[in-house]
Amino acid sequence: MTILKRTDQDSIAHLQMSSPERLNALSDELIAALQMEFNVLRDDTSIRAVILSGSGKAFCAGHDLKQMSMNRQTEDAGTAYFKDLFDRCAKMMTSIMDLPQPVIAQVHGIATAAGCQLVASCDMAIAEEGTKFGVNGVNIGLFCSTPMVALSRNIPRKKVFEMLTTGQFIDAQQAEAFGLINKVVPHGSVEEYTRKTAKMITGKLAAAVKIGKRAFYEQLEMPIQEAYAYTRDIMVTNMLYDDTEEGIAAFLEKRDPDWKEPSNTA
Repeated sequence: MTILKRTDQDSIAHLQMSSPERLNALSDELIAALQMEFNVLRDDTSIRAVILSGSGKAFCAGHDLKQMSMNRQTEDAGTAYFKDLFDRCAKMMTSIMDLPQPVIAQVHGIATAAGCQLVASCDMAIAEEGTKFGVNGVNIGLFCSTPMVALSRNIPRKKVFEMLTTGQFIDAQQAEAFGLINKVVPHGSVEEYTRKTAKMITGKLAAAVKIGKRAFYEQLEMPIQEAYAYTRDIMVTNMLYDDTEEGIAAFLEKRDPDWKEPSNTA
């Protein structure tokens, strides 16, 4: 059974988590499949944007608790397995930021615990009305500490702490207001809106998006003066691209740019 399906169209790679009977839980197998695809996409210059979605009733219900419980039956009560699991999951999540292509989460149903972390780890997220988001591990005695890392970098700290300690869910409108997602769209239209956004990105100069995405995440961790010095150098590098020179000339001359980079604006 295929647990992750990839379809490519118009320079967009669509990755669909396909374990609907398990609400697309992040099993060992699904984490490995996502990691493998991210590794491949990193060097795939034909792809300019990535969409990540779930099949069935949910986007992703977090870690596979049945699989985790089975691994407690070891001499160390699962300690080595759990450490390795969370390391593998963290690597997979941060691989999204390391990709040169923007990654858009296409969210529906529910995104809970590590599934909510996955939404927060994507560069953008679009959710349909009725979607619920939560880090509800505390309800079963497991504080969502690793999901907290991504969420606390997206949502104001008091709100994310409330979510972590109460286990309460937020709806799509609240998720948009708090900054977890970019947009709420009507039920049944999330695929259309997400693809439209991805298509818009593919029409931009890929080299500029690539250098810009890397700089975006690098500067977030820097003091402000260091960030300005770093992004100054990024701007200089970007300005020296031949295609950027052509893009500026085309803008000033009120015409379409004739980039050397293959066009994807059709």
